[in-house]
Amino acid sequence: MTNAIEIHDLVKVFGQDTVLKGINRNFEAGKIHGIVGNNGSGKTVMFKCICGFLQPTSGKVFVGGKQIGKDVDFPEDLGLIIETPGFLPNLTGLKNLEILAALNNRIDLKQVAETIRRVGLDPLSDKPVGKYSLGMRQRLGIAQAIMESPKLLILDEPMNGLDKHGVAEMRELFRSLATDGRTILLASHNITDIETLCDTVCEMDAGEMTMLRGEAK
Repeated sequence: MTNAIEIHDLVKVFGQDTVLKGINRNFEAGKIHGIVGNNGSGKTVMFKCICGFLQPTSGKVFVGGKQIGKDVDFPEDLGLIIETPGFLPNLTGLKNLEILAALNNRIDLKQVAETIRRVGLDPLSDKPVGKYSLGMRQRLGIAQAIMESPKLLILDEPMNGLDKHGVAEMRELFRSLATDGRTILLASHNITDIETLCDTVCEMDAGEMTMLRGEAK
């Protein structure tokens, strides 16, 4: 068993507000790990600490055996959706992802187009992202998260704005990614997402984490 993520005594304080209260949790590689909890429970803050977007007040986060903020600033092989995906509104979905792909230069335009098709969008569409529906923007956000085939995916409410058909398609996509050996952290308010997709489930409540399903490691 290999842990993709190890969290040790993670505390995050904003002013007088302690948002994370000593989180300890290992997330095993190659599984889908569900995180449930109300808005303000600390889920997104924990995700941002894992991603290196926020520095812990105390405690440590390791991704792939490397300490975030010490060994590396950000995880090296990560795809994510946190909050609303931001795109250039006057450009097409393909052009937006082409620009993002050029930052790391790991994939070519053909692979970008294939990923767009994989999430149910048309890479040849000339519609600018500013005219996308919420569901289309969410699909494009999922495409940008998975397009470089990262080992780790952090998905914060990835089904937002999707209709019933879209939700079913994305569930199938996430299952296939886990089958391919990806590790997925999935936050969702939809209990069916959690029940049908996740190997383990944790609950965040007022900055504390409780194991609901799966063996605590």
